[in-house]
Amino acid sequence: MTISSQNCGALLLRLSLGIILLAHGLLKIFVFTIPGTVGFFESLGIPAFIAYLTIFGEIAGGTALIIGAYTRLVALLSLPILIGATWVHIGNGWMFSNPNGGWEYPALLIILAIIVILIGPGAFAFRRVPIIDKLIPNFLK
Repeated sequence: MTISSQNCGALLLRLSLGIILLAHGLLKIFVFTIPGTVGFFESLGIPAFIAYLTIFGEIAGGTALIIGAYTRLVALLSLPILIGATWVHIGNGWMFSNPNGGWEYPALLIILAIIVILIGPGAFAFRRVPIIDKLIPNFLK
């Protein structure tokens, strides 16, 4: 792969989305705490195990995006988390500066994930793990 402006742009997009996901996962552990996050999810009628899956998905997915491992697949798998975040914030209005955050920011993250799915990892991506490659369709690698 040659390092072009498109590859660098895809790299910056992938890193940005990965850092945001990782930061939000760590926020749920170190600031809100795991019990606090679980309690919040349950207060919305969402089962506790979804809170654990969300934390795992944000941390593992963010890390995978940062290193560039299976970026299309990871971005696709992040969509339920991002759609859920948009749903949680939709009642707070458009702007994320609104009390409890609006839905514009999580909606933007959905668009960023879709762009990562479409354009791939860009430059400097750790692309393949042979054992895992056999399990993933080519268009998601």
